[in-house]
Amino acid sequence: MRVVLKEKPKKPVIIEGFPGFGLVGTISTEYLINELKAKPIGSIHAKDLPPMVAIHEGKKVQPIGIYYDEKNNIVIVHVMTNVKGIEWKIGELVLEMAKELDAKDIISIEGVGTPVPSTKPNAYYYSNNDASKKKFEKAGVKPLKEGIILGVTATIILQGEERPLSSIFVETHSSLPDSKAAAKSIEVLDKYLNLNIAYEPLMKQAEKFEDKIRNLMEQSSVATEEQKKKTLSYVG
Repeated sequence: MRVVLKEKPKKPVIIEGFPGFGLVGTISTEYLINELKAKPIGSIHAKDLPPMVAIHEGKKVQPIGIYYDEKNNIVIVHVMTNVKGIEWKIGELVLEMAKELDAKDIISIEGVGTPVPSTKPNAYYYSNNDASKKKFEKAGVKPLKEGIILGVTATIILQGEERPLSSIFVETHSSLPDSKAAAKSIEVLDKYLNLNIAYEPLMKQAEKFEDKIRNLMEQSSVATEEQKKKTLSYVG
């Protein structure tokens, strides 16, 4: 398992979005890549995952792709596959990449489950850096006081304390996917990083984005199940 980079930008902000509640991280990073016109610069190769590549509109979509927005010096980790079972390793690889690039900030995007869907989901933050806390508070985002964090984001928080890192948590209903929650995360990121990108189009394009993400994730799940069946047939 390793990170493969064609370019190595210096001191970027790293934004990661892994599948979770409402696929908020995946939708948000997809939108960022499109809006910022970020270019692919690498990927994370994980032998623990079935070999798979999705094709969308005639183009290759990496299961775990790494993109770069040169204008804002932002590296985006975009994930289109389930990483259950290898969260520790993936988190370690993100932190290794952050160290290699001397990243000045790592930002995780997560959906947090709420039993009642809302047209205006709330956003919360966690940060280990005082300057980042002030920026979130200036953006009107409240700190997460209580909660359980799982997955890759949890591994990064647990192991990345030597470097500035933050997480954006947005309320989402557990049904998949949730573009409203993703739009809220984009709104927070826009204020936090002064990106000058609009989040309203994500709301308008919600159905298109949701269909795309759902289809790609479903293809990933089918491919994973097919790989399992092949493995069983080999040993059966």
